[in-house]
Amino acid sequence: MVNFLDITDYRDFLKNYYEKRKEKMPLYSYRMMGSKLGLDASYLYRVLQKKQHLPDHALDSAKEILELTGRAAEYFDVLVSCSQVKNHEQKSAFIEKAIVLRDVERKQIQKSELRFLSEWWIPAVRAYLEVTGGICNPKQIAKELFPPITEEQAHEALDILTELGYISKSSSGRMKIIESHLTVSGPEKAKSVRGFQKQVLNLAANALDKYTAKERVVSTLTIAIDSSCFEDISEMLQEFRRLIQKRVEESSSPDRVMQLSMAFFPITNRETDK
Repeated sequence: MVNFLDITDYRDFLKNYYEKRKEKMPLYSYRMMGSKLGLDASYLYRVLQKKQHLPDHALDSAKEILELTGRAAEYFDVLVSCSQVKNHEQKSAFIEKAIVLRDVERKQIQKSELRFLSEWWIPAVRAYLEVTGGICNPKQIAKELFPPITEEQAHEALDILTELGYISKSSSGRMKIIESHLTVSGPEKAKSVRGFQKQVLNLAANALDKYTAKERVVSTLTIAIDSSCFEDISEMLQEFRRLIQKRVEESSSPDRVMQLSMAFFPITNRETDK
């Protein structure tokens, strides 16, 4: 499935699906896809060429073959509604809703870039530069991070960030953040991610004693759930994380660096067989 950021017309979902199926199965045809949607081949062709819209009776079938659920299905519905209204204000309202549902753009961290996650203070220094407007003072950085780091570590972080291309010096001499959001995936990167997450969770424990309740938000729940509830909560946490990132993008004048750690884990040995 293509990323939400690539889709502005719901028919692009369908076109991408058709092209992928055709690539894997050369005999796949408009007739075969149309039969699943309750459409004849010529009508489906016009839909994919953006000369027609899907009829209402085909919308649920379209989401089914595209395997769109949750936020993706809602995004699809919003794009369909947006394409059908003529009123400018209504169209603008649908566009706003679609923007909210879209994911933030992330840069995939490559294996060679995992030094970024080797120490908690490297991402922290990068974020701190946003607070200072790109003003780079290693001595000040070392002093204001908690727990404090050495000036040498601050220099090391800046060197690594520059080498990786995550920051660059502008013509004014200030540092500029190159990528807003970074993400990591793949089994070869799991060890680096786990090491970084352990450091961050230790910071969370230290924050309980360092900062007052007005300066931090720490909340815990101990709950008994079933597998379906577990899946729902996991999806809710992913959506919450995405909404946090969207809100961060709207923060034009940051004045602090915060660390958000979400942990949802078992505290009993789950029975696999009864």
